[in-house]
Amino acid sequence: MASEGGSEDVRIKQIASTIRVIPDFPKPGIMFQDITTLLLDPKAFRDTIDIFVERYKDKDISVVAGIEARGFIFGPPIALAIGAKFVPMRKPKKLPGEVISEEYSLEYGTDIMEMHVGAVQEGDRTIIIDDLIATGGTLCAAIRLMERVGAEVVECACVIELPELEGWKKLGDRPLFVLVKTT
Repeated sequence: MASEGGSEDVRIKQIASTIRVIPDFPKPGIMFQDITTLLLDPKAFRDTIDIFVERYKDKDISVVAGIEARGFIFGPPIALAIGAKFVPMRKPKKLPGEVISEEYSLEYGTDIMEMHVGAVQEGDRTIIIDDLIATGGTLCAAIRLMERVGAEVVECACVIELPELEGWKKLGDRPLFVLVKTT
């Protein structure tokens, strides 16, 4: 769980309690971490955003990049609060105009992530946000897109981590900030 200076933020326990776990969804053996119940709790949702804002408000972040689709829920309010632009990172053929693409591996196959050409500039300081890190493939693709345009990835941020899948290892030396770790 998120902590600063060795003391756990008291809001984290409430946030964690609002996340519903749905067994065997979307397929047998998966314990789906459902954040829609967190969104139904205005205090927990606000606390989630506030914790991220408190962390990034003084770090000179110019871009908050949100990964489709749940990164679109958390990213825009964080970007607005810290005075950064929000850049959506989407699946193929979802963005109009010219895009750059990055292919990445999934458990069974591959996928592609895209962002608009020109949305991020060389030297931009970015955070990449998503609801969850599992194997780390999606975050790594987002990092590669940012680095290809010369942006600095300051940190990756997720509401939930599935630590047993060790996705953080794929991030290399890029910092990862997580609010809730599953057990």
